Amino acid sequence: MSEPSGKRLKTGFPICKTHRTALGSRAKQNFPTVVEASVCGVTNFLLEVAYRLEALAKIFEQDDQALPHVAAFFQRESEREQERAEAMMEYLNERGGQYCSKDIQRPGCESVVAVLQALELTLAQWKEAEGLMVELVQCAREGGDPHTASVVKARFLRPLVPRVKALGDLLTSARKAGCSSQGPGGMGEYLFDQLQEGLSSA
Repeated sequence: MSEPSGKRLKTGFPICKTHRTALGSRAKQNFPTVVEASVCGVTNFLLEVAYRLEALAKIFEQDDQALPHVAAFFQRESEREQERAEAMMEYLNERGGQYCSKDIQRPGCESVVAVLQALELTLAQWKEAEGLMVELVQCAREGGDPHTASVVKARFLRPLVPRVKALGDLLTSARKAGCSSQGPGGMGEYLFDQLQEGLSSA
């Protein structure tokens, strides 16, 4: 049975605060309002991550950076995040829920000038996404929605775990190559950019 529409989780979880429940939807069965709003909130978070990764890609395409493989890595990861967000929107639609779009804020990575900074920022975002997925699974279980818990765990959480590990390994490689967070244009960043295999496998 669905929970009252006014119920909110007492946490920092990104529940969509302006969520509009699709009342009377024939497809909506046993989809608690709090879970629906949580899925909507996580979807918006993934879109923000995609936007931020795209902004990082643009940074490394600039003339003063010119790290094409690094730029391509962040562009590819941006597209992956966009696909994950779209998959979550599709799941909302399948369950008869409703996605509430919101304005995506500035990416907030304008001060990033080095590969190491960009990788650390991305790793922090993915760890946050991992934590949100775990919390979303718990939210669904507590809300009596085992189907959402299972879908989120299988389609969104499990694939993220190896990506977090691979990015951690990539960060280690960047440090070994001599990348620093002091500024762009170092030999370490050039060498790291040439590690195409490492960038393509993350």
